[in-house]
Amino acid sequence: MSPYKYSTLAVHAGQHPDPQTGAVNVPVYLSSTFELTGIGSDRGWDYSRAGNPTRDRLETALAALEGGFCGHAFASGMAAIHALVTPLRAGDHVLCSHNVYAGTVRLFNQFVRQYGIDIEYVDTSKPEAVAAAMRPATRLVHVETPSNPAMVLSDIRAISEIAHAQGAEVSVDNTFMSPVLQRPLELGADIVMHSTTKYLNGHSDGIGGALVGSKPEHKERYLLVQKSAGAILSPFECYLVLRGIKTMPLRIKQHEENGRAVAEFLSTHPKVQRLAYPGLKSHPQHELAVRQQKGFGSMLSFDVGSRAAAGRFLGALKIFINAESLGGVESLASHSATTTHAALSDAERAAAGITDGMIRLSVGIEDKEDLIADLEQGMKAI
Repeated sequence: MSPYKYSTLAVHAGQHPDPQTGAVNVPVYLSSTFELTGIGSDRGWDYSRAGNPTRDRLETALAALEGGFCGHAFASGMAAIHALVTPLRAGDHVLCSHNVYAGTVRLFNQFVRQYGIDIEYVDTSKPEAVAAAMRPATRLVHVETPSNPAMVLSDIRAISEIAHAQGAEVSVDNTFMSPVLQRPLELGADIVMHSTTKYLNGHSDGIGGALVGSKPEHKERYLLVQKSAGAILSPFECYLVLRGIKTMPLRIKQHEENGRAVAEFLSTHPKVQRLAYPGLKSHPQHELAVRQQKGFGSMLSFDVGSRAAAGRFLGALKIFINAESLGGVESLASHSATTTHAALSDAERAAAGITDGMIRLSVGIEDKEDLIADLEQGMKAI
């Protein structure tokens, strides 16, 4: 446990001045290979797939931010998810939140299942459903909370207690909250996953992913995956994430202030049929959000009734950009059914609560009054 406050940790964890030059920013080591000091000896690095000084700094920072034992940076969030399940064997059983990001579903259904690994989707918002689905072969329970885009929460502490009682590990996709607002390891989870593309980077200019483990065996496990599969994050993109982390607490503070303001505005708008934002007392899991999270973030979704209405709304926006992704300084609006969750069937989207009229917002750090005015004029197009 670090003795420093979180804003201090974000600026300094893994980001001490370069010992050789005194450079305050972490150098970008664009080298694929490193000079050895002899036969079987080196200065800590030999080949950048196995380790790179810039990546090492980022991985140190990631572990510190989540309060973990080790951090591992990957080429994308999906590469991190793949690394999470790569060590599993045929016959192993995985429980997964039934309303996770569609890219996770695609990976699990079209590839991981082919390896003889049994993937079962369960409503993890109900701990009793997790308990009922556990088997002797269950090795992992993967939870996305809040879920994308329905903003459904899962009780990390309760699920961790259930899984650990039967010898399984718990992994949590913490992308929507960031380690500023939610620390799953403190709640009992074993592994945290991030798309570093989102809030950790924060500037929509790099793709990346991360796993943070809580045990020494996690370091051995995921380092072996990095070396063997090679889907590691490039030194330059490691630098981009390190740069983003420094301002993350400040950005998240503004993101959340804006997110709350936007949610309050939409909560009373007559053209909004359904709104999902855990920061509102009307959200059915508001009390869990208060207990589990350190804030409510800036992700939300709402329904305007139909695909046609959603299209008119998105087409009328001036500040919010009609684009996928999230967590950048700019505000984004997207139609989940045809973007992030287009890979799902109609039945799967319906089961996950994703309608044709659903809009997902990633509220940025612009002036909140401008953002609300933009949403208001967008609603007039419906």
